[in-house]
Amino acid sequence: MSVQNGKTGNVYLIPSTLGDMAPLEVLPISIKQAIEKIDHYVVENEKTARHFIKKISPRKSQPSLKLSVLNKFTEPQEIPSFLDPCLQGIDLGILSEAGCPGIADPGAAVVKIAHEKNIQVIPLVGPSSILLALMASGMNGQNFAFNGYLPIDGAERKKYIKNLERKSKEENQSQVFIETPYRNNKMLEELIKSLMPSTRICVAADITLPTEYIKTKTAQNWKNEKVDLHKRPAIFILQA
Repeated sequence: MSVQNGKTGNVYLIPSTLGDMAPLEVLPISIKQAIEKIDHYVVENEKTARHFIKKISPRKSQPSLKLSVLNKFTEPQEIPSFLDPCLQGIDLGILSEAGCPGIADPGAAVVKIAHEKNIQVIPLVGPSSILLALMASGMNGQNFAFNGYLPIDGAERKKYIKNLERKSKEENQSQVFIETPYRNNKMLEELIKSLMPSTRICVAADITLPTEYIKTKTAQNWKNEKVDLHKRPAIFILQA
């Protein structure tokens, strides 16, 4: 996939699995084809990225891989240099830890600069926990908002949840958000307590995995449901 004759390389957005499973059970062949031809990557964690690449393409030379790490410790001034291979006519892959690069993922910072440098960005097909949860929720898929993480402070979070409920009702909009996995159970408890009894809540955990759990119930009916979400990657959606 290298581009020669003085042209810039492309940026390929390469989705990964949402958990520990055989990658090609949920990823299309285009992911394997891209990884077999790309040696330069931007990743969140070098060890897990190398493991994923090896599972996709066991014969690929690991020493040939050139990985730039982009995470919360990366200095902003470092990011533009990650695109240097593209300026040399070499394709670059952005690989997420889970799901799609650029969606609740730091890779968006590289993509922003790629557009500024007139470098072509090519998104590849793969699983997005946000969209898969919304698909299975039965809630409004034509008008929705992803809110990321909610505030940690209890009082502030309760106020935020009520605001999401109000906005959902006023605009007929599904409100999607996530939580740190070890606080999932507490989040569901707070939703049940804070929302109106008739407001629907979808909980989607371990999406695409054998332990997948997706249910939509009213806040009132969730009071009778027993589920342990501790340390399980989960998406929450509410609609009033």
